[in-house]
Amino acid sequence: MSKITTSKLPRKYYSLLFGVIMGFIMSVLTSLAVTIVNIGIVPDFLQKWFDIFLTTIAIGFPITIAVTPFVRNIADRLTVSET
Repeated sequence: MSKITTSKLPRKYYSLLFGVIMGFIMSVLTSLAVTIVNIGIVPDFLQKWFDIFLTTIAIGFPITIAVTPFVRNIADRLTVSET
């Protein structure tokens, strides 16, 4: 059997990677919810959802990247390590 090796990014990219993942997930879920609420499940639902998704990713992704370090700082200040 061969081992599958995975490479990891350096820790300095944590905030950026977190923002990318969070921005993508939030854009998918938000655009999906807004599409369903506004138009329901219609025959061309996927096309309409994808159009809305492109808008939300264009707006939400940069915002998520920008606020991630700020939010982490707040969360760090409001929590304590359990040691």
